[in-house]
Order: sequence, then structure tokens, then C-alpha cells
Amino acid sequence: MNIALLTAAGMGSRMHLDIPKQFLHIEGKPIILYTMEAFQRHPQIDAMIVVTLENWKENINAYARNYQIDKLKWITVGGKTGQESIKNGINELSKYCRQDDVVMVHDGNRPFVSEELISDSLATYKEYGSAVAAMPCIEAIFRSANGRTSNETIPREQLFRTQTPHTYNLGKMLWAHRKAEELRIENTTATCVLMQMLGEEIYFSKGSEKNLKLTTHDELDIFKAMIRKEGL
Repeated sequence: MNIALLTAAGMGSRMHLDIPKQFLHIEGKPIILYTMEAFQRHPQIDAMIVVTLENWKENINAYARNYQIDKLKWITVGGKTGQESIKNGINELSKYCRQDDVVMVHDGNRPFVSEELISDSLATYKEYGSAVAAMPCIEAIFRSANGRTSNETIPREQLFRTQTPHTYNLGKMLWAHRKAEELRIENTTATCVLMQMLGEEIYFSKGSEKNLKLTTHDELDIFKAMIRKEGL
């Protein structure tokens, strides 16, 4: 079984909003619903779990009912950090799913994930046992200690920007989070970072400039323009 684990437990503090950013309505629909619909449409995705805030669980249920998101099987509550939220999600899945079931972790506020990206993530996982969406850096990259000046560049040919989805089997993810507890590894920025810290090699699947993570008002404006263009 291929399961999408959507993280939607952030508070949106960087945007200074009254509601979490994943629940903002864009062109009449909340951001998280666009993300759910992308996985609902994909023929290889069998089920979904959404990890969200306690007070917003019923909203997720309502979106699923009203928009025929019948692949949504579970909703659980997130933690204080992204790492905790993913751990909560996979612990919930462990009650119902097999160790070899495939889990595709994806940011709930990356609503423009394409069918191609999902398919390539699954294909890369099938070949290598894991997959992390990534994009090569095309800009000049500088290292700065003070945030104002620099005299050191980093070769961009060696640098990749990771996105989600991150795809592993459930057993591997449960192992990684158990090891994180043993080693007191906390608040990693992404599943791939935790895996790398545990000595795992990272295999890249396709990323896309359209696969935006909506964390700023500028990115919201770009997403609004994309929605209007695509007619979603």
C-alpha cells in the first residue's frame, strides 16, 4: 500500500496570520485541500493520513466529506516540531499498516505537487528503497558568517535543494524515529536530514520549481497566480 502522510500541524508564525497557513482559503479552497486533492487524483496512492492541530481535525474531516477525498483514512494530532509530527503520524500508521507499506511524507503547504513528482518519487523508491524530491541549485551560493558580507563561494554544482515528498517504507521510518529518541536527535528540519544523520544515503527524485512550500506572502501570491493559470 502507498500512503501519503501530509503534515499540516504548523502554526504559520512566519506569516503572522490569525489561522494556520495551511487552512488559508485561496480561490475558495483551503491550501491543505489542494494538497489532499493532488494525492486523491494520483492512481498509485491508496490512502492518506493528515497530521494536524487538535482544533482543526474536524475541518479536515469536513473537507474530505465535501470534496470526496475518500483516500483519507486517518487524522492524528501533530507535535511541537515537524519531527514530532511525523513521528506521531507514523506511530498512528503502525496500528493499521504493514512495515513494508510505503509512506510518502509531504508538506501540507506544498499544494502544487504534480502527478509526475509523485510518480517519480515512487519509482525512485522502488529502485533504491528511498526517495527525496530535490532540485539542483542554479544561483551563485555564498557562505556568510554575519549575513551581510562574504568572501567565500560554494560550488553550486555540488548543491541540491530538497523538497517533499520523502518516501520510505513504514518500518524504516519507525526505525529512524526510534534511533532519534535513543540518540536524542530533536527538531530535524526534514526526514531526509534525520536519515542522513543516521548514516543513510539519500537518493534524489524529481523536484520542481512549482512545488512551492508556502511560507511567505510572496509565495502565496505566486500560488494564487498559478491556481488562476491552471484553473484549479
